[in-house]
Amino acid sequence: MPSRAVGAARDGQLILVVGDSLSSEYGLARGSGWVALLEQRLAREKIAATVVNASISGDTTSGGRSRLPALLVQHKPTHVILELGGNDALRGLPLAMSEDNLRTMARTAKAAGARVLIAGMQVPPNYGKRYGEDFIALFGRVARAEGAALVPFLLAGVADGPDADEMFQPDRIHPKAQAHPRMLDNVWGVLKPLLR
Repeated sequence: MPSRAVGAARDGQLILVVGDSLSSEYGLARGSGWVALLEQRLAREKIAATVVNASISGDTTSGGRSRLPALLVQHKPTHVILELGGNDALRGLPLAMSEDNLRTMARTAKAAGARVLIAGMQVPPNYGKRYGEDFIALFGRVARAEGAALVPFLLAGVADGPDADEMFQPDRIHPKAQAHPRMLDNVWGVLKPLLR
């Protein structure tokens, strides 16, 4: 993958996805997650862009922050999608820390010449109304402060849709393959205007 990506960075656009299990095809057949579907859509729409999926199941904003500088040097992306934060919330990590990590990642990617898209997340209601609202808000704050594009909720139409129960694997955290086209649609509407 990296060799293909290096050529693409010279010739076209390179989209680096730094995410967690929602982007790394956890529990899915390879090629059925939203990032793989993004590659297929770019090809269908004849947009010269390569996708590098640097997502790791279980990753947090701290993990992403520590990995990002090397990924930027290695892949030289034109666009960076940050899909992190869900595991921070599931572990009850301080929201201020998550926000600082996301802000630093957005700044680092921008300084490397990439356009940034942040994929927002929500937490289940059992975390409490205040925590849930504060968690949602941090993605928007970072996007506004750093001039990044924002997908307000990656799982819109999946977690809050009428058939939400059917859309998730038995752990009720990870979406099934049939949810990933909707996740891609949520990203695509925001990403496409950023692409040449």
